[in-house]
Parts: sequence; C-alpha cells; structure tokens
Amino acid sequence: MAKIGTYIQEAADELFNKVSWPTWEELQSSSVVVLLASVIFALIIFVMDRSFSELMKFVYNLFE
Repeated sequence: MAKIGTYIQEAADELFNKVSWPTWEELQSSSVVVLLASVIFALIIFVMDRSFSELMKFVYNLFE
C-alpha cells in the first residue's frame, strides 16, 4: 500500500511542479492549427472519394 501512496504523491508532484503547461494563447493557437489541418484533410478525402466514385461509375457503365 505504501508503494501506491508514494506513486500517487510523486505523480501529483510531477504534474503540479515539473510539467510545463501551455498558456491559454498557445492552446488556442494549437487548436486552430488542428482544426485547419482536420478540415483540409477532410476536404482531400472528400475529393478523392468523389473522384473514385465517378471513375467507378464510368467503368461500370462501360460494361452495361
């Protein structure tokens, strides 16, 4: 039991005293970057999906 208590104490000490937490401005900036990257990635996937869908429709129509 003492080992668990020591572990929790050391973990709390590390979280409160040793971890470098981002500022609010850094957090907002990082969030905007993630949001933009996600939107761009989603648009790329959408265009690829639409292109392959149209290509497959064209191929299937060749054999009708």
